[in-house]
Amino acid sequence: MGDAEAAARAGRGGGAAAGLRVFSPEYYALCAGGGMLAAGATHLAITPLDVLKVNMQVNPMKYSSIFAGLNVLVKEEGPSSLWRGWGGKFFGYGVQGGCRFGLYEYFKKRYSDMLPDSNKSTIYFLSSASAQIIADVGLSPFESVKVRVQTQPMFAKGLIDGFPRVYATEGLSGFYKGLLPLWGRNLPFSMLMFSTFEHTVDFLYQKVIQKRKEDCSTIQQLGATCLAGYISGAVGTVVSNPADNIVSSLYNKKAENIIHAVKSIGLRNLFTRSLPIRITLVGPVITMQWFFYDTIKILTGLPTSGGLPRDLEKVNI
Repeated sequence: MGDAEAAARAGRGGGAAAGLRVFSPEYYALCAGGGMLAAGATHLAITPLDVLKVNMQVNPMKYSSIFAGLNVLVKEEGPSSLWRGWGGKFFGYGVQGGCRFGLYEYFKKRYSDMLPDSNKSTIYFLSSASAQIIADVGLSPFESVKVRVQTQPMFAKGLIDGFPRVYATEGLSGFYKGLLPLWGRNLPFSMLMFSTFEHTVDFLYQKVIQKRKEDCSTIQQLGATCLAGYISGAVGTVVSNPADNIVSSLYNKKAENIIHAVKSIGLRNLFTRSLPIRITLVGPVITMQWFFYDTIKILTGLPTSGGLPRDLEKVNI
């Protein structure tokens, strides 16, 4: 028996070293912890490109391309400027990742039980949307400080002095000024990302590998995870780009509201501004998140991601 098959069977049968059972409270806690580590670490790693992306959105004339923009930042503000807002990236997206992955697993099980006759896409859309709504409530305060720190060098050095300054000047509402655009960006992204991932994984096992996941090696399972992760990240990025530009505009007070932001940016720029760098960022980031997330599952004796809970339960019978 291969190591991946043994791990998957151990996870389904509750025979993992720690006695972890799939769909138990401990299982969801592990998924949340895995999502938190995967998202926090990967977002921290790409902080320099995120700093550039936000500045390109706020001042596209000055930061006209990836290489020219990086050169301007380093020349004018020094190499350390590329790591501004790292705390917001690590902690904020760690919180979001924990909620996104952990609650997605939870809601996927709940909706699968509540709607047994629904098709897979409906379950994936509902589960990812429900998880993302909660995840963005946790992310929003961190994002509000991060964007200001990255584009306004004199605003604050990081989260420790950034949080009290936002609260002192704008009150509690300052942390959630961009929540609606965040939902506008992340809800379609998350719904398409999870659904595309699930369908791609299913396609890879059925049409490409042509074996059940339980019969595949660890390398095959993680290979399917990475390929599906990259495809799902690229698809979600294109759809969510307009809202991402609006978020940056609002947080930097380039616009008073969503309608004003749309008018000032322009319809075409909403879809094209910073899109190349976002694809450069998001594709590898989502790939690595899924890789770390499923690696943690394998190491703890759990099956890798993909498929509805009811499908997993049929295998157990």
